[in-house]
Amino acid sequence: MSTIDSDEIKRVYIEADLLHSQAEVDAAITTMAAEITEELSERDPVIFAIMNGGLVIAGQLLTRLNFPLTASYLHATRYRNSTSGHQLEWKVPPMVEFKDRPVLVVDDILDEGHTLAEVMDYLKAEGAASVQCAVLVDKKHDRKARPDLKADFVGIEIIDRYIFGYGMDYKGYWRNAPGIFAVKGM
Repeated sequence: MSTIDSDEIKRVYIEADLLHSQAEVDAAITTMAAEITEELSERDPVIFAIMNGGLVIAGQLLTRLNFPLTASYLHATRYRNSTSGHQLEWKVPPMVEFKDRPVLVVDDILDEGHTLAEVMDYLKAEGAASVQCAVLVDKKHDRKARPDLKADFVGIEIIDRYIFGYGMDYKGYWRNAPGIFAVKGM
């Protein structure tokens, strides 16, 4: 197991390209909240934050949703199995009842989206009335898990670079960065 080089972690932040300032991200979250409110405010939704990336955006978003809802979280990961493809492994499964209720899954980024797609499929199969997703960032590229995989609510669309901040990490660090940054040269 390699040790994290703290000088590298600090240097990555110092040298990173700021793509979206804290004020720009804040405005995007406010816009998302208005769209979500319009869609779900009368429907008694369950909102699941996906850990760990969805922690920051969910916390910011929930304070802007001024209507009755149930908030919770879940934590799932994917692993490859050579005989059966990929499977979802629950670190923390859904802990609140969501059957026959609309569900909104909140995550930091839609990159390829394999885990997000499987989580949404699981919630549908387990009886959610509907399943939608909100992501702070939708990364623009053609490598999505499925061609039809799209977020219902998107804060910011971003070019295909290695980004961090507002929940997205660089080697486990900088989820707390006050803006959306791209690693220099990546």
